[in-house]
Amino acid sequence: MFGFIRKVNSSRPVLLVITAVILCVFYSASNHAALVINGTRIVYDGDKRSVSAIISNPSKKPFAVQTWVNTASDDTTTTVPFITSPALFRLNAGKEQHVQINILPHQLPDDRESVFYFNVQEIPQTTNSEGGVLNIALRTRIKLFYRPALIKNNPQTRLKELQWSIKNNQGKLALEVYNPTPYFVSFIRLDISSNGYTQSPKNPAMAAPLSRQVYPLNNIKLGADTQVLFSTINDYGGYSPPLTAPVAPAN
Repeated sequence: MFGFIRKVNSSRPVLLVITAVILCVFYSASNHAALVINGTRIVYDGDKRSVSAIISNPSKKPFAVQTWVNTASDDTTTTVPFITSPALFRLNAGKEQHVQINILPHQLPDDRESVFYFNVQEIPQTTNSEGGVLNIALRTRIKLFYRPALIKNNPQTRLKELQWSIKNNQGKLALEVYNPTPYFVSFIRLDISSNGYTQSPKNPAMAAPLSRQVYPLNNIKLGADTQVLFSTINDYGGYSPPLTAPVAPAN
């Protein structure tokens, strides 16, 4: 039979059990999950009826697997125009499963990408001898980009169109990027340099299409030589060659 993940010894104090549970919840799924997805992102081209992902189980034990698509807010109530098949299945040790993602009738914008998330949750097998064991279901979550059929260019060829500037927001400086392209831009590296100093915003958020994104800066003296150096994640999970661009001064 299958239950919900990771073993906790019930003979230990309750406080330790709770602590172990919290740690399991907040550990990175990519470092601790047993199942593997064949990519770090999925691009769903609008002229396709479906796309697929491959789920592998390199471990030595079977899992029940649940898959679904949801929004960035990670809720279970917002309707999304995607359905996975199979949504629940058994994956034996050393095996893999193709999961098909089908699109439903929708009203998504046709002039820009939309972003969703593909979820894979693993449920390990338990035995009757594991009485008093608390299990937690681990989940891996990757981005799913819906790309309308009207968008034909390679996103990497449009990176030079990003427009960078400095904004003064209530006395605090921030780096702003305007993304005039129809693609989401995910930064793996983002450095702003001026007067011999470099600052790198931590975990820079994606720049949404046809939108502006702001990155707060710490105290930094900006001169006429201010520029950014950035690298992005491409459709296949690889990194673009670093690009540099000038930064317009604060208004």
